[in-house]
Amino acid sequence: MTDLVYNEMLKIIRKKRLFIIAAITAVLVALFTYAQFKHVQDVQKRLGTADWRTQLQQQIIDTQNRLNSSGIDEEWRKFLQIRLQQQQYYLDHNINPSAPGAPTFMRTFVENAIDLFLPLMVMVVVADLVSSEASGGTIKLLLTRPIKRWKILLSKYIAMLLSISFIVLSLVCLSWLISGAVFGYGGWNLPLLTGFTIQGEELNTANVHLISQWKYLLMELGLAWFVAVVVGTLTFMLSVLIRSTAAVMGVMLAALISGAILANMVSSWESAKYFFMVNLRLTDYISGTAPPINGMTLGFSMSVLAVWGIAALLVAFFVFVKRDVY
Repeated sequence: MTDLVYNEMLKIIRKKRLFIIAAITAVLVALFTYAQFKHVQDVQKRLGTADWRTQLQQQIIDTQNRLNSSGIDEEWRKFLQIRLQQQQYYLDHNINPSAPGAPTFMRTFVENAIDLFLPLMVMVVVADLVSSEASGGTIKLLLTRPIKRWKILLSKYIAMLLSISFIVLSLVCLSWLISGAVFGYGGWNLPLLTGFTIQGEELNTANVHLISQWKYLLMELGLAWFVAVVVGTLTFMLSVLIRSTAAVMGVMLAALISGAILANMVSSWESAKYFFMVNLRLTDYISGTAPPINGMTLGFSMSVLAVWGIAALLVAFFVFVKRDVY
């Protein structure tokens, strides 16, 4: 099995996609770092101070003004009301939720990458793990070896897990190195609040507690890795079922983009909470952001994703073992 996994990793590395993904991540992190730096400068210039309390008070005023404006959508109003309560909670407890530093940037970047950017990067690597060999005919040569089919597919899946781990690790390292050059590398022990829960349109703070930012970041990275594995497993299944790599990527791209759209439109469609793409933003639960549909929790979303992932893995192995190769 070790030799099989090593062989699969060599195939992935020779395609240089992991290095391309790392390069894309570096460019995007640099762009977002510059954008964040300009935003901080503009806010300080507009308010005439670098005091975070003054800035947070201004954010609260801006949120209140937006809530008082006419014609605001009800879903957006609910989001703003919850955000306003969170901002006020941070201010009342004298905690700066966005202190400058590489860890803060990493946390924000992971939160924004978990439902689209990270899954897309995973999809690029996984989409052709099996389909490229089926379309190219090399799968026939592979299956002539005296090795059971399930072992061959398992080696590919283990190689996928290693590749996903590399992608997440590169995202962490690059975002820390690049953003730290601008914002500094400190802030790992910054106290952050977690434990917010949403009840209707109210923010429940009964279970709110302080944790260090490094613990908070570890939680987010664990959730991001879990999401990446589930998306990778679904892509892996499609790679077994469909011979065309382009078709695999097209199906997954459509699913991910539709998920980003559905998350903002499905509040009244309760059964949509069972779609995997509506449950990808797991980090929202620890930051206290309202879920797409009332009643959704971290445990529920992780369970839904786990069921999708396990089902996809079972289908992939069953089809690969049973299907005739021609």
